[in-house]
Amino acid sequence: MENSSLLTDKILLRLSPNDNVFVLIKSMPAGATFRLRGQVFHMEKSLGLGHKIAVRHIRPGEKIYKYGAPIGSATRNIQPGEHVHVHNMKSDYLPNFRRDEGR
Repeated sequence: MENSSLLTDKILLRLSPNDNVFVLIKSMPAGATFRLRGQVFHMEKSLGLGHKIAVRHIRPGEKIYKYGAPIGSATRNIQPGEHVHVHNMKSDYLPNFRRDEGR
């Protein structure tokens, strides 16, 4: 019997076949596990609806694709199953602002 706390790829949606990220279709609590292409991953922190998870390894400088369109570039290596957000990608179209900038 499978552990009831094990979340499966049924919580992940690939919006386009060309995307290198999945999108969460529901929130994922910290400590949850999920399957991605048969491999089990563990989430270190809670993630909300709409957050991105890497489908495969993404190299620094490589474009991040969502909806079949580039939304930014990886700023470092991103491993399969890893959360993809401002800590490891940057927008190629809009500036990223941080609270400590301009002080």
